[in-house]
Amino acid sequence: MVLEIVGMVHQTRLETGCEALSERVLAALRRVERHRFVPSAQIAQAYDNHPLPIGAGQTISQPFIVALMTELMALNADSKVLEVGTGSGYQTAVLAELVAAVYTIEIVEPLGLEAARALAAAGYPNVHTRLGDGHAGWPQEAPFDAIIVTAAASELPQPLIEQLKPGGRLVLPLDAPDGTQSLSVVEKSAAGAITVRPVLRVRFVPFTRH
Repeated sequence: MVLEIVGMVHQTRLETGCEALSERVLAALRRVERHRFVPSAQIAQAYDNHPLPIGAGQTISQPFIVALMTELMALNADSKVLEVGTGSGYQTAVLAELVAAVYTIEIVEPLGLEAARALAAAGYPNVHTRLGDGHAGWPQEAPFDAIIVTAAASELPQPLIEQLKPGGRLVLPLDAPDGTQSLSVVEKSAAGAITVRPVLRVRFVPFTRH
């Protein structure tokens, strides 16, 4: 699976601006056992490089997309990260391998509970889970060095922009006017200015709210 991901990163480098995955991200992908984060009916396909259904109309993202979004966040070992959309917990686990703390929110209660169980069983004490509407972020724990949203938003969620540290990055899929979605990197300058860079067309489930 990792070799296929590396190949796709190389193939899309002109679009994404990502020449290659860092050794830290590659190591995290190798360490996380993806079969822990898929339904039992999907275990045979756990290491295939494509998305899988996880119930409630949601999916676990293609490993290539997980890897790319993780790389685009520009993380370091001291980073404090917010994830909106825990899903199965797979992306969460990859992040947990790389950073000091991950705060993750899931709106679909059965998925959030199952992901919390899987993450605890896999041994990630630096992951903090919560059920609820992720649009508001996690203000009690803000600011964050990086934020990731794993569902397509129609516009930039302002609370998440406010909870991002100056110099930080928000990586999320955004709806485009033509009906497509664009994986985008949002950067916040030291002065608080916001820039948005589309990097790749993608297809994610919609960003749902209560």
